[in-house]
Amino acid sequence: MNLKQKNLNVFITIVSIAIPVVVAVLFVIPKPNVDAGFDVKVMPFFHACLNSATAVLLLASLYFIKNGRRNAHKWANLSAVGLSVLFLLSYVTYHFLTDSTKFGDIDHNGVVDAAEIAAVGSIRYMYFFLLLTHILLAIVIVPLVLFTLLRGFQSDWPKHRRIARITWPIWFYVAVTGVIVYIMISPYYA
Repeated sequence: MNLKQKNLNVFITIVSIAIPVVVAVLFVIPKPNVDAGFDVKVMPFFHACLNSATAVLLLASLYFIKNGRRNAHKWANLSAVGLSVLFLLSYVTYHFLTDSTKFGDIDHNGVVDAAEIAAVGSIRYMYFFLLLTHILLAIVIVPLVLFTLLRGFQSDWPKHRRIARITWPIWFYVAVTGVIVYIMISPYYA
């Protein structure tokens, strides 16, 4: 049975549930005292670079399909998926090894007190809005990307186009807001 005939709905559903569960668990488990062999503080910048490159590839993908360059469209999307997988693996590794950085933690003590909240001001609301929408849509994008890819590999063009019209803007938003969230929180990394 080839990919054109396989029903991967159960697999996509399992992966789509497992990823956010694993990520959520990482935020509550104790961090091990492990030497990663490199400075893990560079990883958020690396994540922002991966998100930036993904956004560029998504723009290229849209350009290619609008101009009838299907093969280039396919490779731009597969490259974006590859970068997204690399991002996910790196993100999981980073959050396995380190505690989360708190927005507004000016003195880097892990606590955002009233004075720090006042110093940061109303920009906190924008940050948390972007972060919340980024996280929620990052959860939603996993099955959307997988189903869009599957329909493409199955050459089911009507379904592929229909779901891609939903997938692309959400994926692009997740990639771009990932960079913006990084820029906004980067002053608070210890």
